[in-house]
Amino acid sequence: MLVYQDLLTGDELLSDSFPYKEIQNGMLWEVQGKWVVQGAVDVNIGANPSAEGGGEDEGVDDQAVKVVDIVDTFRLQEQPAFDKKQFVTYIKRYIKNLTPKLEGEAQEAFKKNIESATKFLLSKLKDFQFFVGEGMHDDSALVFAYYKDGSADPTFLYLAPGLKEIKC
Repeated sequence: MLVYQDLLTGDELLSDSFPYKEIQNGMLWEVQGKWVVQGAVDVNIGANPSAEGGGEDEGVDDQAVKVVDIVDTFRLQEQPAFDKKQFVTYIKRYIKNLTPKLEGEAQEAFKKNIESATKFLLSKLKDFQFFVGEGMHDDSALVFAYYKDGSADPTFLYLAPGLKEIKC
């Protein structure tokens, strides 16, 4: 199994359990999330509750909760929305912090393509929910989520050069 960590903070953000599609010259990974239900599992053990004295409610207070699989699996933390000025400030700082950590061709590709990826992200800024890794570091990578073309499930965008592949 492969896990993808934030190159700057080490937070786990994604794994190969969630297939991705490269967009924007490989600068962004697009990953499809899903709403899933957790908790309140109804287990049928074949018993007849009325014959065994069980009533409608036996005091169990299970609550089913809907969560997005990627957010839940990697314990992503939602952040307040960014306006354009805040986002530009963030992305400039992120580029400044990430560039020295990249080497050779990866650094050149990043410098060449990050501007178009940033413009793409800016064009969707109002549609995004923003997430960071579990550590909630100030300089961490943002994970962007939005609902593509009226989909019921969110699509996530990751800045690919900021991810480090770890074999588990």
